[in-house]
Amino acid sequence: MSLDPGTVTSAGPPDPIAPRGAGDRPGAAAQRSSLGALARGGALNLVGAAVSALTSVALTVVVTRALVKDDAGAFFALTSLFLLGETVARLGTGTGLVWSLSRMRALGQRDRITAVLRVALLPVVGLSVLVASVLAVGAPDFARLVGGATTGAAAAVVVLAVLLPVTTLSDSLLAATRGFASMLPTVVVDRIGRPLLQLVLVAIAVRVDSAALLVAAWAAPWAVSAAVGWWWLSVLRRRGVPSGPAAPADRETWRTFWSFTAPRALASVAQLALQRLDIVLISVLIGPAAAAVYTAATRFLVVGQMANQAISTAVQPRLGELLAVDDRPATNALFRTATTWLVLLTWPLYLLCATFGVQVLRLFGRGYDAGAPVILVLAGAMLVATGCGMVDMVLNMAGRTSWNLANAFLALAVNIAVDLVLIPRIGIMGAAIGWAAAIVVNNVLPLAQLTVHLQLHPFDRGTRIAMVLSAVCFGVLPLIAYLSSGGRPLVVAGVVALGAVLWLVGCLHWRDALSLAALRSLGRGRRPGSGRHAGRPTTPGQLPDHPARTTPAAPLPHADRCPTGSADHPTRRNR
Repeated sequence: MSLDPGTVTSAGPPDPIAPRGAGDRPGAAAQRSSLGALARGGALNLVGAAVSALTSVALTVVVTRALVKDDAGAFFALTSLFLLGETVARLGTGTGLVWSLSRMRALGQRDRITAVLRVALLPVVGLSVLVASVLAVGAPDFARLVGGATTGAAAAVVVLAVLLPVTTLSDSLLAATRGFASMLPTVVVDRIGRPLLQLVLVAIAVRVDSAALLVAAWAAPWAVSAAVGWWWLSVLRRRGVPSGPAAPADRETWRTFWSFTAPRALASVAQLALQRLDIVLISVLIGPAAAAVYTAATRFLVVGQMANQAISTAVQPRLGELLAVDDRPATNALFRTATTWLVLLTWPLYLLCATFGVQVLRLFGRGYDAGAPVILVLAGAMLVATGCGMVDMVLNMAGRTSWNLANAFLALAVNIAVDLVLIPRIGIMGAAIGWAAAIVVNNVLPLAQLTVHLQLHPFDRGTRIAMVLSAVCFGVLPLIAYLSSGGRPLVVAGVVALGAVLWLVGCLHWRDALSLAALRSLGRGRRPGSGRHAGRPTTPGQLPDHPARTTPAAPLPHADRCPTGSADHPTRRNR
């Protein structure tokens, strides 16, 4: 069935690429509302992302400094294996729940929310128990695979298997809260509370010579976040779902949700494999000690990915709403603003890490500075990735999950092929080259798809200014200072501080082009009596931020089509 913003007709789907008439263009107020919502949600997520990134780095430092490299590498390989299993069991429901719930809210179909939650969570619970059983039964084999001490590592695998179902449920429940356009649960629970609890428990457990206790300290906080996530989702459901009988979880609900989510389930496994499989392969092919060095060398990526995740998590529900009504101008504006802010936040980090990789890695202990070339290669790849914007998320919210699936598996195939050829020959640099190649494929390809097929792209004057400003202030100036002074700390620190000042001045000078004026909404928030929950109720089918635009409560379109019902059907760390 074709869904057009306004009416449902039998004449066939509208052309999703055709330009709109003047009457269909979103007003400036609607675009400012989108940017203001992005600023508020992004700022909230950035606070959580900063805490999560710092605690992730701190946890790695605690492990690398307390354990010998072989034991640290085995720990990182085991936790990577656990996260791969958890991603398989989650079945891509994170994106599926945000997509479904945001569309139902936009299209006035809130009575279907409870049914979708059942349809999403029941298979996740069942599969997570099955994956946990496989891990528990094969514990000795998995332990030998990663090169851990057989007895201790096998017990650790069993502990991880027991905790895997609650971990999977926690991530799915928090994703559902984001479908209600609430960022607070994810920030408080997943970005701040759980990482801090992990750091404290691991810092205590690392003093005891027990691999099982160490992984238990690392994974147990997900049980706490699952309980809190369940409570928070219950609160949001009471507020956001109308009283009275809920729509049944019928065959159409199952088909609609899982036809969208199933490709995403496979794609999410491929995407996490891109981030974690290298560690396992290094441990298997050349030993856990090398895996420890490689993990330390890639920790800087986690910090940048948290910034990416903070912005994309804030913009995801809003993009789902805009694409549900085919508002391409507002979608492009939101996409480009998010990319501009992403570049401003992440490029300084990647450029500085590329210049001072040796100094960064000394934080993890003796011998870890051997991973400096890894930082250089991956920093270059991440400049390309963040410059493309959150392309995979935009494709998902446009309903093109099969494209993401194809892109992710192509990138994974590139990664594995390069790893298997180069890791035995050049060690961890081979893994870095493989991951860098996969990162480029996984971002440039979906960017081309968005540009050609959906006429969405992240480039405008603001993104170009952000790139040049960041490259000059945090790339060119520190590199010149480092080379000319022989790396003298005071000179380098002074030039980095100068670059930061120039960067701030540039942001103020070009604040309009960089869309930084939207940040003013952070201090104001929503005035009482205004916004989507103001005095009058939102009628079914009426979009709160587009008061003049209505749509009937029609069934959702086929999940793998463009939200407007476009018939083209081709087959994607923040990431």
